[in-house]
Amino acid sequence: MCFEEDIGIDLGTASVLVFKKGENIVLHEPSVVAIDRNTDKVIAVGEEARLMLGRTPGHIVAIRPLKEGVIADYDTTEKMLTYFVRKVIGNRMFLKPRVIVCIPTGATDVEERAVRQATLASGARQAFIIEEPLAAALGAGINISEATGNMVVDIGGGTSDIAVLSLGGIVCNSSLRIGGDKFDEAIVRYIRREYNLMIGERTAEEFKIRVGTAYVTAANKDNAMEVRGRDLLTGLPKTINITAAESWAAMQEPITAVIEGVKKVLEITPPELAADIVNNGIVMTGGGALLDGLDILLSKETNLPVHIADDPISCVAKGTGKALYEMNLLARTGSKISKRIL
Repeated sequence: MCFEEDIGIDLGTASVLVFKKGENIVLHEPSVVAIDRNTDKVIAVGEEARLMLGRTPGHIVAIRPLKEGVIADYDTTEKMLTYFVRKVIGNRMFLKPRVIVCIPTGATDVEERAVRQATLASGARQAFIIEEPLAAALGAGINISEATGNMVVDIGGGTSDIAVLSLGGIVCNSSLRIGGDKFDEAIVRYIRREYNLMIGERTAEEFKIRVGTAYVTAANKDNAMEVRGRDLLTGLPKTINITAAESWAAMQEPITAVIEGVKKVLEITPPELAADIVNNGIVMTGGGALLDGLDILLSKETNLPVHIADDPISCVAKGTGKALYEMNLLARTGSKISKRIL
């Protein structure tokens, strides 16, 4: 049987990445769908729809159908997946692909079933599930088959998955409903509270990427960016300057929650694996790993070396694709993951 069209999907809260077997990552689009309320027709998907967020007329609504790493709007997710699968496969939908999709470790059975059903409805011949830390480790190039402890911290748009891996499986883990979106929301709240200025989430995200930091230093504390929004007192447009030091003050709560989550997983890690982590360090993946200074802060808080994976945003997608090649390895481990995949 021909499996040329096998694909792996990183179904993220903020973006969807698709890995095609033999071709690497072939699609990277925001998880946004624009729909006409009057006709229930899809107007745009991906980047085109993202540009419409907060800027649509009354009859068009731009929706992010995934919330905190899981499906919040099933019908819209199905339409989005169908669009992306057809975009990748092209006119060869008669060769229905096997599709492997990642989910957070904290996803419930109902949430897992929703992902599987939406994947099958999008045109997949078979749908398999893999948990994000395992996919992230595979994508980061970690040899998960060895009897060695490796710790992965995957910070995505909606969730942060923290796991210790050994012998191809997850030994202990924690899944937090905290990610890049919570960082953005914290920035929006801070600017509203301190400056009586209402900004959009897209503006907050741009500020986080350009100026935001998790570790303030003399070199970066005065980095600043102009932020535009609506003055809540006058109702008029207004521009202010926000510094990197203020970004840390804004994001302190969600960042601290992620670090506490890492510490809790380390506390329940078996001693032999903990010793391995001292040698191997912590590997950070996901878009959140790119937040300036987060690796330095995590290293200081845990007294462990922290490494950011090469191309951290793509790690989970590459891992889902790699899992297509490594199903036999996962089966030999007899782990919970293999039962979900096979």
